[in-house]
Amino acid sequence: MFRTALRNVLAHKARLLMTVLAVMLGVAFVSGTLVFTNTISDALQKSSAKGFEHVDVAVTAEGRQDTGDTLGKAPELTRALLDDAARVPGAADAIGVVSGFTAMADKDGKLIGDGFQTQGGNYWGDKDPRYPLVSGSAPKGPDEVLVDSETAKRVGYEVGDTVRLSIDGPVLTPKITGIFTTDDGNVAAGGSLTLFDTATAQRLFGTTGTYDQIDVTAKAGVSQAALKAELDKALPKDVVETTTAGELADDQAMMIAESMSGLKQALLVFAGIALFVGTFIIANTFTMLVAQRTKELALLRAVGASRRQVTRSVLIEAFLVGAIAAVTGLIAGVGIGAGLRSLMGTLDATVPDGPLVISPGTIGTALAVGVLVTMLAAWLPGRRAAKIPPVAAMSSVHAQASVKSLVLRNTIGALFSAAGVAVILAATTMSGSDGQAPMGLGAVLLIIGVFVLTPLLSRPLIAAAAPVLRVFGVSGKLARQNSVRNPRRTAATASALMIGLTLITGMTVMAGSLQKSIDKMASAAIRADYVVSMANGNFLSPDVDEKLRQTEGVTATSPLRNAPARIGGETEYVTGVTGSTIGELTDLKVDSGTFEVGGTDVVVDAETAASHDWTAGSTFGASFEDGEKQQFTVAGVYEGNDLIRGIMLDNATLTPHLSDPTDMRVMVKTSDGASEATKDRLEKALGTNPGIKVQDKKDISNEIASMFTLMLNMLYGLLAMAVIVAVLGVINTLAMSVFERSQEIGMLRAIGLDRKGIKRMVRLESVVISLFGGVLGIGLGVFFGWAAGELLSTKMPTYELVLPWARMAVFLLLAATVGVLAALWPARRAARLNMLAAIKSE
Repeated sequence: MFRTALRNVLAHKARLLMTVLAVMLGVAFVSGTLVFTNTISDALQKSSAKGFEHVDVAVTAEGRQDTGDTLGKAPELTRALLDDAARVPGAADAIGVVSGFTAMADKDGKLIGDGFQTQGGNYWGDKDPRYPLVSGSAPKGPDEVLVDSETAKRVGYEVGDTVRLSIDGPVLTPKITGIFTTDDGNVAAGGSLTLFDTATAQRLFGTTGTYDQIDVTAKAGVSQAALKAELDKALPKDVVETTTAGELADDQAMMIAESMSGLKQALLVFAGIALFVGTFIIANTFTMLVAQRTKELALLRAVGASRRQVTRSVLIEAFLVGAIAAVTGLIAGVGIGAGLRSLMGTLDATVPDGPLVISPGTIGTALAVGVLVTMLAAWLPGRRAAKIPPVAAMSSVHAQASVKSLVLRNTIGALFSAAGVAVILAATTMSGSDGQAPMGLGAVLLIIGVFVLTPLLSRPLIAAAAPVLRVFGVSGKLARQNSVRNPRRTAATASALMIGLTLITGMTVMAGSLQKSIDKMASAAIRADYVVSMANGNFLSPDVDEKLRQTEGVTATSPLRNAPARIGGETEYVTGVTGSTIGELTDLKVDSGTFEVGGTDVVVDAETAASHDWTAGSTFGASFEDGEKQQFTVAGVYEGNDLIRGIMLDNATLTPHLSDPTDMRVMVKTSDGASEATKDRLEKALGTNPGIKVQDKKDISNEIASMFTLMLNMLYGLLAMAVIVAVLGVINTLAMSVFERSQEIGMLRAIGLDRKGIKRMVRLESVVISLFGGVLGIGLGVFFGWAAGELLSTKMPTYELVLPWARMAVFLLLAATVGVLAALWPARRAARLNMLAAIKSE
């Protein structure tokens, strides 16, 4: 039976080619994902490990401990603690570390790197072992800085140049006194690192006289564990925490692995979708091969082969096909991983250098996936083959699906579909995360149900295309009849395309609807003409609000100042606003009371009010970081959203309690409204700061829209693999169908249908099947998009369903294009069949 299976694979290698390609693409996706993520993870881990070469034990401050109605005071790493650490037995040296966000502009005034990647720090003394100098000298005073060598090379900075920087708003223009090298991962990823002298860094990053971390190095012969033990004895345990460099490296490696696991899982999900779509092709291929070899299999049964042996022979064929596809897919996947690694460099999303990582796990996974998916998809056709009675098969009496089996199939499909719809509808009545799991279950049930019902649905839906097909005469009529001749085959082929378009349409509906809801939220909640914030979402200096208020044409401003407070035994963050102007700058719906902020009167969003059982007129006490407690009255309850929410009180009341007030954003109203001239005037008032964003409502919406567009385009690219696999399925089905109908095609040619007519017939059949899958996919996608939106609307009141009619039309056109392209080779092959040879074929 093994020899028979091998002979069959070799005999039908052309017909199995599309199956091999489909599985190969899925395996290549899987192995490429694993190679790429493992390579990036390994490079980042090795790079981060280099960053701990100049530290043996790191000393950090313990977190703030809040108790009762009191906000705890965060312990500080002072110079005295650093000196104590340096004097510990076994310690060779101790360095105080200070770091924070530092926006750096290039020579055109634009921000270098993404916000979170532009960092600053301190250069310790005259020679810091962490940052070897390539040229120049250590910085002295607030007007001197060092720049990393990668940024200097990329931008063109040299020693002696003046650079524009921003920490929390005000623009700094120090001179570059030196260039240094670093293994910092942010720099490797396209960011920048700027170093000040320690005193300047402490002042700029709000840690005057203190450090973020103390790095202690051990003397020769002293282990990290021994040094840690000595530090634990010498330093107060309630103030500091000590960690060895080995533990830091392990923690960093775990964080990198966790961050990469999200990307890996997301990519593997799409690889799984492509493989799932591929199973339709595999099952279709083996079903058709078994049907074409009915007599052969019956003869094997007649000469003594058991049902198990017949099934086993089909599975052996599947194993051989899967093994070939897995090996070629693995090789292609290694190439994909290497290509993605190189692509990141061309997109300036650089990562540390490192070798391509092809782990044994990647090889094993690729081989197992390719073989198992193919064998599982081929099992059912093999089982059906073994059930055909030898006499019936040898007599060419092909076993058609009985009425009973069709009724059973349709009943099961209807039950699954009804259950799926019911669960999804029930999930839409739930709130937020409670409905996610039921909705996912309902979606799976509905997709299974629709797939099972697809043969039943094919007849009425394809019949609806009859008026259009009549335009093409005999070719159109034959194409329609051929499309519904074998509903199961048509269903399996169309379902492959249906799944891809379901996901694409559903995500498009969600993205468009979310964008519309965010636009409504911004326009409904904000009356301000502009919102000013840091590029990385960091805190702004209060100086920014002061400069904006003094700018010509500005009529009202309000900083949004966040601060912790203890309320009812829990820590909550309150937002300070300018009480006299916040009403001009926002347009929030008030559920009860009035929107008046001033003195001890505050306003609270409905969700926070409900959690504390507050209503308009309620009073509560709040304790702040200075230890003072104050009573407040809820003047009103408003409807919050993702842009504005929480407890709002007057800055005049909040600021005296804060030692270092900082703002998240500043809202600005101008006399001329939003315009390019006004925006330019505000930016110039802030010194054309590279680290600050001045955005009107349209800018905010466009920024969010660009994120949705980028995400959607990435998802389109990932789902393109599933669509490509579906195209291979259509090609495969048509090619094998042409082979099956060779005699019929020869007869059509003999009675007068020319080659153009044959080609047209095959092409129209392909287009009809593809459009059938497209209609089902778009319909399901719209339904899933609506359902997910209903679930989301419980958390986003401005959510509104938007149907992207233009894009859906493009998707239908895409489905038709898939049909035309997929039919090119099968149609050409059908037209070139020798008429007499085809008539004589069995």
